[in-house]
Amino acid sequence: MTCTEFDGYICIDNVTDLDLRQTLDCGQSFRWTENADGSFDGIAFGKKVRVRLDGERLYIENSNKADFESIWKDYFDLELDYGKIREEISEIHPVLKEAAKYAPGIRILRQEPYEALCTFIISQNNNIKRIKGIVQRLCENFGEEISPGDFAFPTPQKMAELSADDLAPLRAGFRNRYLIDAAQKVYSGEVDLESCRTLDYEQARKELMKITGVGVKVADCTLLFGLHRIEAFPVDVWMKRAMEKLFPGMMPSDFGDCAGIAQQYIFHYSRMHPELFD
Repeated sequence: MTCTEFDGYICIDNVTDLDLRQTLDCGQSFRWTENADGSFDGIAFGKKVRVRLDGERLYIENSNKADFESIWKDYFDLELDYGKIREEISEIHPVLKEAAKYAPGIRILRQEPYEALCTFIISQNNNIKRIKGIVQRLCENFGEEISPGDFAFPTPQKMAELSADDLAPLRAGFRNRYLIDAAQKVYSGEVDLESCRTLDYEQARKELMKITGVGVKVADCTLLFGLHRIEAFPVDVWMKRAMEKLFPGMMPSDFGDCAGIAQQYIFHYSRMHPELFD
């Protein structure tokens, strides 16, 4: 994998096991929009970029080599060998083998932890279209403008200064109170997100669950998508049905050290094959 910088964009060669639609529009992140040509516009870590794939070449517009090394290489998890992981987890169960084969381009994004925490608080009892709208309004109202009409995700410091009533324009309902509690506890240090990278998994989960409104599912999503704890295995309504129907008698721990990657294959496969649950 090599990164070459041009005027206003970069090109990364030899990128495999990455499908932008499967990765950016599967419910991991809520700040990417697909264009008619298959490229995606998005904002992460305060940077607005356009990404597109041409074979094994990944193009990132409005970026440079320094940003690739400090942000995008990790964000798209380009140094992890997903092909090898897919081979290993395919041995666990024939349905998992089929699911992994169905969407081999899914990668786990390494998102900013606080943003992941907040977006999955917003995701509770919600759908992707509505989540994206709430997140967009949150950024427009309280995030820093990084270019005309484009806003970074607000910081915990900024949000800790607000009240639940201040978040009324988001139309997020009961989640407003949870977002403010999350901001205050993260900003004060009562909840240490960075420690959750290395804590024992159960302790990391308990650390996040100090926040009002954060249960097991939101904690697991934050750990998987914001802190790259790929042993996490979030279970929502879809995953509960998938486990009962496709993997009866199995537990998340049965999927091994890369259970979170297996979870994404299963989640996507289940959503794309509703006939399995008729």
